[in-house]
Amino acid sequence: MLLIAYNQDRQIADAIRSALAQTYQPLEIIISDDASSDGTFAAMQAAIAGYHGPHRVSVRRNSTNQGISAHLSQLAQMAQGELLFVAAGDDMSAPQRCARVVECWLQHGRRPDLIATDLADMDEAGNVHEHMSPTRLDDYRSFDDWHARRPWLVGAAHTWSRRLFERFGPMLPGAAAEDQIMVLRAILSGGAVSLHEPLVRYRRGGLSRKRRYNSVEELIARMRQSNRYGLAELAQLQRDAEIAGIGERMREAMAPKLAREQFIHAMFDARGWGERARLLVGSRDVKLGLRLRMFLYASCPAVYAPGIWLKRIVRKNGR
Repeated sequence: MLLIAYNQDRQIADAIRSALAQTYQPLEIIISDDASSDGTFAAMQAAIAGYHGPHRVSVRRNSTNQGISAHLSQLAQMAQGELLFVAAGDDMSAPQRCARVVECWLQHGRRPDLIATDLADMDEAGNVHEHMSPTRLDDYRSFDDWHARRPWLVGAAHTWSRRLFERFGPMLPGAAAEDQIMVLRAILSGGAVSLHEPLVRYRRGGLSRKRRYNSVEELIARMRQSNRYGLAELAQLQRDAEIAGIGERMREAMAPKLAREQFIHAMFDARGWGERARLLVGSRDVKLGLRLRMFLYASCPAVYAPGIWLKRIVRKNGR
């Protein structure tokens, strides 16, 4: 089990307790802090102090922040098991999670390279609400299936086979999430299946929550970060497709998205109005509406300030 955390000192103890409570044996649990700026690492150490249970447990931290994709890849290289369970520092695994996933994997003849379980929606106070059921992955057999309808996924409920790293290598740094990357790897390899049992309590309000912005500057900073994430994911998908022998098909499929992300990057990095205007007029492979919005964000962001101010007032009055 690869239990990763970043600035989650208030939730990490619950996540660790749920990992230590796993009924499956033998189980190795690697608990890793991605260079948090709060007390996450100290909370990790406190949570395992005095543990004498059956699992082999280690706690570590990165000296610099690696990001989700690089962090998980780093831990995957350290782990010894055939199956790698992803666990987030603000979620909780049911005690039978590992046992049920291993049972499912064995029932499928050890063929699947990714098993995704359902989740239980959990609020910030730990109260459990509705059952969350991501897209059924058993129906995805090829790249065409994935490209035609990208599945809705929650990576914190995924389990991978070690084979995905042996074939494709570690994930490149920079991607915000690993879920689409790893599920495509699995589809191109031994396949992906879904286990429709809510074996992970998925906490609302975690790192994946929808952001609210108090200023145009915050919004633009987030847009630029999302753009970097998008470019990193596209680079990873292309590299994996080359390894799988479908590089040209991936280039054709991702060309519109790559053009958008490259345009956004170029617009924010442009020097002056003249260069931005040339991008606005010349980037005909990007929709005009997006070009205009990005031109305004990069050239005169104050245009959007009244809208953000109004949203803040509405949120405040709605409490």
